[in-house]
Amino acid sequence: MKKKIHPEYGPSKIHCACGETWETSATRKEMKVGICAKCHPFFTGKQKLIDTAGRIERFKRRYDKDKKAE
Repeated sequence: MKKKIHPEYGPSKIHCACGETWETSATRKEMKVGICAKCHPFFTGKQKLIDTAGRIERFKRRYDKDKKAE
């Protein structure tokens, strides 16, 4: 491998927009991210389904009809 062409790899601090901070190893000393696992809606359980064209409601109506027929 060629010498002196690779960036230095060392300790790094990551800062999230929510205020969470943690340390890891990277080529940068400090990084800022917009969202992390602590504040991401998928991991916090606050994710909402976006219903376009009433697909969810239509599915629920169809499913309810099948269930009532039994």
